[in-house]
Amino acid sequence: MDAFFELLDGFTGFLFDWNSRLALLYLCLTVVLVYVIWRVRGRPTSFSAFLLPRDVYTHKSNLVDIQIFLFNKLLTVSGFFAAVTLTPVITATLLTTMLNATGRDLAPAVGEGQWGKLALATMIMILTLDFCKYWAHRLHHENALLWPFHALHHSAEVLTPLTANRNHPVFIVIRLFIYAVVVGSVQALMLFLLMGKIDVLTIGSVNAGYFLFNAFGSNLRHSHVWLSYGRVMEHILISPAQHQVHHSNDPKHYNKNYGEVFAFWDLMFGSLYVPQAHEKLTFGLSDENGVPIEQPHPTLRAALIHPFVEAWEALTKGTDDPSAPQNRETAQ
Repeated sequence: MDAFFELLDGFTGFLFDWNSRLALLYLCLTVVLVYVIWRVRGRPTSFSAFLLPRDVYTHKSNLVDIQIFLFNKLLTVSGFFAAVTLTPVITATLLTTMLNATGRDLAPAVGEGQWGKLALATMIMILTLDFCKYWAHRLHHENALLWPFHALHHSAEVLTPLTANRNHPVFIVIRLFIYAVVVGSVQALMLFLLMGKIDVLTIGSVNAGYFLFNAFGSNLRHSHVWLSYGRVMEHILISPAQHQVHHSNDPKHYNKNYGEVFAFWDLMFGSLYVPQAHEKLTFGLSDENGVPIEQPHPTLRAALIHPFVEAWEALTKGTDDPSAPQNRETAQ
């Protein structure tokens, strides 16, 4: 019986985990935000239809989202993703190396009230992780071998909060490896230089910055609800509307808005797209002319296997082949 409850907690724990966008707290706040948007837009339909349109939530694409979400949850519960998470190992290894090289001990831990160091540590961790997410995301778009494993995410023909979890296990593992190298290194430097113990501002054990990100709109990034922050703020923060543009199959939107929290990475590296006004978008994969491609992931089995087939084809053709995904601009 204990094993059953542990398994149940593994599959439902995200509802109470403030690190998950799908935590009940964030979902409730999302409903409140959508209600405000619905009122501001003059109540165009009933609120239930505005919040949960039937054509979106009964779409086959959303049903595949649910299956992928459950499959990845099974891998999480089994400990698979934890086994390939190397961030603590890299942090400990680098920290030990630096301490041995300098012959010093860790600096004293941050005492209570040292808000300056707490704020600095919090911002460093947010910026580091967001920088990693930007380049991990961009790398999957621009590399022919990696793109098939991310194309699964972009093959979603409708967007719901679950679409954020429409990720191939290989994509998740590669992203974890990138996080381990960069975040692990930065954490080691912070431990060595700043405080001897990483303390960050938290809300309910979650980095305060990510709590705010999840609480105020992160679930609308993958949704049918357009929410723009305005031209000025969208040069600083990625709005839900900007991420929906990233999913668009219109060629003018290809390879834009890779960022998760901050827009200035896109601004710095030439991939920022700021909408001038509300744009009508369609989602899913398409060719270089914007012509939709037949859904390559209509089932869970296809979603898991087809990316390996495409990656093998890319490998045998060579990444410089003119038909490679990044050159066809299907790597959206």
